[in-house]
Amino acid sequence: MASNKRKPLFAGNWKMNHVPREAAAVAGAVLAGIGDRDDVQAVLAPTFVSIPAVVEVLRGSPVSVAGQNCHWESSGAFTGEVTAEMLKAAGCSHVILGHSERRQFFGETDETVKWRFAAAHRAGLSPIVCVGETLAEREARRTLDVIERQLLFALSAANREQALRTVIAYEPVWAIGTGKVATPGQAQEAHAFLRKLLANRFDEAVAAQVRILYGGSVKPDNIAELMAQPDIDGALIGGASLKPESFLGIVQNGRRA
Repeated sequence: MASNKRKPLFAGNWKMNHVPREAAAVAGAVLAGIGDRDDVQAVLAPTFVSIPAVVEVLRGSPVSVAGQNCHWESSGAFTGEVTAEMLKAAGCSHVILGHSERRQFFGETDETVKWRFAAAHRAGLSPIVCVGETLAEREARRTLDVIERQLLFALSAANREQALRTVIAYEPVWAIGTGKVATPGQAQEAHAFLRKLLANRFDEAVAAQVRILYGGSVKPDNIAELMAQPDIDGALIGGASLKPESFLGIVQNGRRA
């Protein structure tokens, strides 16, 4: 079911970093490094306040912009929240949903990820849905149970067309920001399992087209062996995306032969 025809996607999640001026400079450097190459897709996810500056730098380019989260309602009394429609109007094409930090620190649940997923599609955004297990869950051999629950709940109301516009990111929580990386075999096992779930939930064609990214301490020197796995289609990159040279190194070393 794996296919090298899926264009690799590298998404930089800047988290709570880079004021607009810094964000614009990094985006400009990434754009200069990417150039007009069409063998990969790059997405940058700045903070909400830096989105306009990054969109302006990347306007008309092949590098896309993502929000780091969105609310499930289109408007309302939700202080501090941002709607999917606002992200779309600001120039975003993607939005990250269900990141483990949102689950850990801000009470995100499988149910709210599902609601946000629907909102993203309603606004015309492509969601990057994050799934992944904690260290305790891995040690209890519950990895596949956890990511199955997270994925199928998020996509439980999705139709085929929405599935095709979705990106999945497998991020083992124990590898995020820790310097630890899942072995290529561990990552491939999870990715292959997620692709099988997509085939069962939708069909083989959907499963063959949806891109599944790996996230968790990805760096220029470990991306090649991850990308050599047949079901790994790119990466959701945290700390290493904050500097253009390391992000571009990942893109360069992660390209498929």
